Amino acid sequence: MSQQEESIHKIVDEISFGLISPKDLRKQSVVEVQTPDTYDEDGAPITAGLMDGRLGTLEPRQRCKTCGNTAIRCPGHFGHIELAVPIVHIEFTKIIFDLLKSTCRTCGRILLSEDASKKARQHIERYNELLGAIPDEVYKEIMADIKAKQCPYCAAAQFKITFEKPTKFIEQTEAGSEPLTPSMIRERLERVSDEDLEILGFNPKVARPEWMVLQVLPVPPVYVRPSITLESGIRSEDDLTHKLVDIIRINQRLKENMEAGAPTLIIQDLSELLQYHVTTYFNNEASGIPPARHRSGRALKTLSQRLKGKEGRFRSNLSGKRVDFSARTVISPDPNLDINEVGVPRDVAMRLSVPEKVTSWNIEEMKKLVVNGPETYPGALYIIRPDGKRIRLEFVVDRTKIAEAVELGFVIERHLKNGDIAIFNRQPSLHRMSIMAHYVRVLPYKTFRMHLCVCPPYNADFDGDEMNLHVPQGEEARTEALMLMQVQDQILSPRFGGPIIGAIRDFVTSAYYFTKRGNYLTKGLVDRILTTTNFQGELPEPEIKAPEPKWSGKQIFSLFLPKTLNYVLKANICQGCGKCDEEECKHDAYVVVKNGQLVSGIIDRKSIGSEQSESLLHRIIKDYGTQAGREFLNNITHLLKCFISIRGFSYTYDQLVLSPKARSRMAKTMERTQKKIDEHITNYQNGTLPRLPGQTMEESFEIYVMHELSTARDESGKIADDDFTLENAGIVMTRSGARGSSLNIGQMAACVGQQSVRGKRILRGYSGRALPHFIPNDPRPRARGFVYNSYQTGLDAIEFFFHAMGGREGLVDTAVRTQQSGYMQRRLINALEHIRLEYDSTVRDSAGDIIQFRYGEDGVDPAKSDHGKAVNVSRLIDQVRLGEEKGAAPASADYIKKQLKGVEELITPILQNQLKQLLAKVKLSEKGVAKAVAVTAEQYKRALMEPGEAVGIVAAQSIGEPGTQMTLRTFHYAGVKEQNVTLGLPRLIEIVDARRIPSTPIQTIYLMGEHGKSKEAAVEVARNIIYTSVENLASAIYEDPVREEIIIELNKQMMDDRNISMDELKEKLELQNATVVITDNQVEIKPKKAEQIKRMLAKIPDFQVKGVPDIKRVLVTEESGEWVIRTDGSNLAKVLEVEGVDTSRTTTNNIHEIAKTLGVEASRNALIHEAKGVLEDQGLDVDVRHVMLVADMMTTTGDVQQIGRHGISGKKASVLARAAFEITVPNIVEAAVKGESDPLAGVTENVIVGQSIPIGTGLVELYMSTFERQNKDGGKTEQ
Repeated sequence: MSQQEESIHKIVDEISFGLISPKDLRKQSVVEVQTPDTYDEDGAPITAGLMDGRLGTLEPRQRCKTCGNTAIRCPGHFGHIELAVPIVHIEFTKIIFDLLKSTCRTCGRILLSEDASKKARQHIERYNELLGAIPDEVYKEIMADIKAKQCPYCAAAQFKITFEKPTKFIEQTEAGSEPLTPSMIRERLERVSDEDLEILGFNPKVARPEWMVLQVLPVPPVYVRPSITLESGIRSEDDLTHKLVDIIRINQRLKENMEAGAPTLIIQDLSELLQYHVTTYFNNEASGIPPARHRSGRALKTLSQRLKGKEGRFRSNLSGKRVDFSARTVISPDPNLDINEVGVPRDVAMRLSVPEKVTSWNIEEMKKLVVNGPETYPGALYIIRPDGKRIRLEFVVDRTKIAEAVELGFVIERHLKNGDIAIFNRQPSLHRMSIMAHYVRVLPYKTFRMHLCVCPPYNADFDGDEMNLHVPQGEEARTEALMLMQVQDQILSPRFGGPIIGAIRDFVTSAYYFTKRGNYLTKGLVDRILTTTNFQGELPEPEIKAPEPKWSGKQIFSLFLPKTLNYVLKANICQGCGKCDEEECKHDAYVVVKNGQLVSGIIDRKSIGSEQSESLLHRIIKDYGTQAGREFLNNITHLLKCFISIRGFSYTYDQLVLSPKARSRMAKTMERTQKKIDEHITNYQNGTLPRLPGQTMEESFEIYVMHELSTARDESGKIADDDFTLENAGIVMTRSGARGSSLNIGQMAACVGQQSVRGKRILRGYSGRALPHFIPNDPRPRARGFVYNSYQTGLDAIEFFFHAMGGREGLVDTAVRTQQSGYMQRRLINALEHIRLEYDSTVRDSAGDIIQFRYGEDGVDPAKSDHGKAVNVSRLIDQVRLGEEKGAAPASADYIKKQLKGVEELITPILQNQLKQLLAKVKLSEKGVAKAVAVTAEQYKRALMEPGEAVGIVAAQSIGEPGTQMTLRTFHYAGVKEQNVTLGLPRLIEIVDARRIPSTPIQTIYLMGEHGKSKEAAVEVARNIIYTSVENLASAIYEDPVREEIIIELNKQMMDDRNISMDELKEKLELQNATVVITDNQVEIKPKKAEQIKRMLAKIPDFQVKGVPDIKRVLVTEESGEWVIRTDGSNLAKVLEVEGVDTSRTTTNNIHEIAKTLGVEASRNALIHEAKGVLEDQGLDVDVRHVMLVADMMTTTGDVQQIGRHGISGKKASVLARAAFEITVPNIVEAAVKGESDPLAGVTENVIVGQSIPIGTGLVELYMSTFERQNKDGGKTEQ
């Protein structure tokens, strides 16, 4: 057997960056380009022109003149242009400027004395020893220290150099300002020695500074700038070629003029023009110059623009590419599918293909497919022979002949068929469940079909959404998709450890009706319903035997529950009675499953819904595995779909009409509200309205009215809710959790309520009124957007207009929110993408630095946890107790202690404590205790995060994905109307950004002992905290020009309010250069010099009298039995010094302040607390482990870093990853100057160079070859 040739693929270890020297450039160049023309009249490339055949060829079947390959195999070759004068490279101007400033103009030495440069060298070496790398700050400090007016070596005087954008350098000599030409700059840079360059952070081996001034310009191969032939036959050149034509043209003119000895002025002008062209060739958006434009007037896209941004090379062609074997079409629902199937239209199945190897057991089938060819389904598109030749069956005349020739080892690319594996995806892919593996089911018509239960993970609906389908081609890819991406393995979401896939909408309604008391089914109906599921087995005894046998819905539902399942939960329809009647519940809301039988309770969203933790579905998946969960979900959804189709379900218009009794109750409510509002209006107009602290009269009035109106709407909604019973279809949907809320029903049936814009009533419009239908400044509800009607009664024109205003805001808000949260998520993912769990259970980044010693402090994978808990101990012990034999003696305390000691090393202290408490409470036998302890240890081990897991990406997704669901606006603080707090998405972005000062800095100050017991004592502390300046205490501050003094008139009430005596004030106002006289209610300040009066008048209002700076307002409130001070403004360090403040509990929402005052650990805890708080306020369930990882990542260097280009992403070890994120070109330039190399250890870098990613399954490397080789001499098998 002839040995097959293995395809050799190289693995790149690292990529080094540097500058290319003119010498190397000329050496590597294949042609010196001299003519600005491209093609001659015959369309042949001109020799020594921009399309010279030696640079590569664009025509198919033409050979390259350098390497002799055709276009496909030829890599392209560089040419060069000899520039007539040196030209400054635009991207290096800043670096050149720094170098010129720090080196001597005559001898080129660094402007540091021997000692200073020696010290700098030692400093750099020390850093290198300690860190293995030198931070940029070190070099910046060295540059900042260089201030010599005279060279310490050659004693030449140094002059100030200024830099004018884009490329102009000017030196202020004694003779006046003189421009530095590129030739002069180059000369100076040539003088700088290698040793000095090292002190300034350069790597002279790969980047000499004079190479930054160009003498030779490289001409890229034609593949980089292909010319296209338009339909009209006209050749259209690429932007780069256009630019190069300009450069060559001017360069030639300049050369000719120089040779002819033209006047200096002309040469100078031409040099500047050449400089402009070269600058715009590198970067057409350089500041200070107009961009070069095409004939049509659009700006050219030159080198820098090709690389950066979303459409640039890095993000558009390297980090993510277009792929083959993919399809996209509209999706529609099909409840008859399995949850892990996808319905693929036949048209798509005939275009996508799967390679299948011909073996002895499938050869006949493959031959049939070949005969069918591409047009008949099922058929095949291509045959690939073992020698690698492809045969396209479309063009084969007699396919039967070819089918006969098919042998073992051939590969047939056949049509997609049922049971193939495909990857289904919807954009935006916000978390890993947005792309899952489904089994193909080929169906007629034109859309992809999917089961309704898999809508939530994709966040899909059927109003025209399109989705993508990818067919993995390799055996390895298919296996990986099967092992890791199947739908049932994604049911439990890693965001919160509960099911994200579950029954939705009508399935829930159907479940309610199906398992409701009094729902009985005849034999015919039972048979009909069960045939839609794959139930096999005996029917249970019917609940009603005569006159005809009837089964209850609960009995039929129980057929699909695992036989050993025991569970109790409260349904969604639970009314929250004071005392729970449990199984006797009159609403049938207490769900009890005993040994797989649904004994009582209605099944609704709480039991089988999506995004419901601790539900029946959750328990089945946790205790019986994902396969059982999938079968359960499939069976019950098929059953419920069939049931609701037979029963029918509609929500009619007359179900929205209220009874006359409810109508009169509503009228009374509205009347009461109107009266209260009229009262507020009168008080407001008379000025007797009690003002809320920190709000103006106008704002206070608005808050009062808003409060009344929202109460009125809530009450009318409640009246409607009470009026409708569970006979009403709408109520069934809201109570069972299928869709909607009582607010929706209230708006449809009772009253739409207040329309708001930016959280306030509608005030803008005409001057003094919203619409011309009202009198100016009319404060009544109707005039400011309150809609009295319901949707059922219909809105009048004015109400409709206000409603449209409110609705518009909702749309704008959504658009803004998606964009903001999208950018936040991109930054999070980029900062955390390379973080993974290692085999020693630490969490590290790609450079191997430790981020966490143990993931989430307990090593538990949130996706494998039980709603965040490593093990659900109480449930486990209940299960063990149920399985106990009756009458077994309970275990002794010592036995329990001994058992717990045995697993001490295996489980976390929290689990130990839970076991200890529960085992002491529930008296289990010795056997039971041993079982409980062993199972806990086993389950904990199973819940651990697996090595290689991309914990960073999962954390970023789990925080970013809910971001889209968050509200955007700033609302009033819950319970404390007076405080404005940034909540929701803006606050989350602030935390991730590590803003220096939050938009609403707030402190919560707890008090010590006595101070926290009484309000008076708390107010006393608050007075010492609130910042009081002279301005706060004065009713007027003015200058008396006659007596030449400043008069401060004091406000007695404020003095008392802030508890400041005259003596205190006098003490504080001791001024050095003025005399201060305090009378009863005024202060006179006479400066010693009259001309100081103006300056003093400006300073005096801000003069501190008492309190802590930055604390603008304080609020004393009682919280859980103690008095707490909340502040507007934050100054932690100073507040902690105030007497009576409890220093251990007082906190602020300013993370940097905490880091500065209490250290980085405290700031890490504050980050976790703040982020978790924001997510919880929004009612979003995110596992705390994700938040912890983000906080640990932000604080890992010892100070708080931003997640973004100025923080973590900007400090990544990899050059390519930094360039691919943001600020592309400067990153590459910096890497080239320093001679950095990219070790390719992270994610983005490896994607860019096309290697497998060292995370997850890419972390493992298998060394194996697929064929064996016989050794001639020993007969041993070599592998």
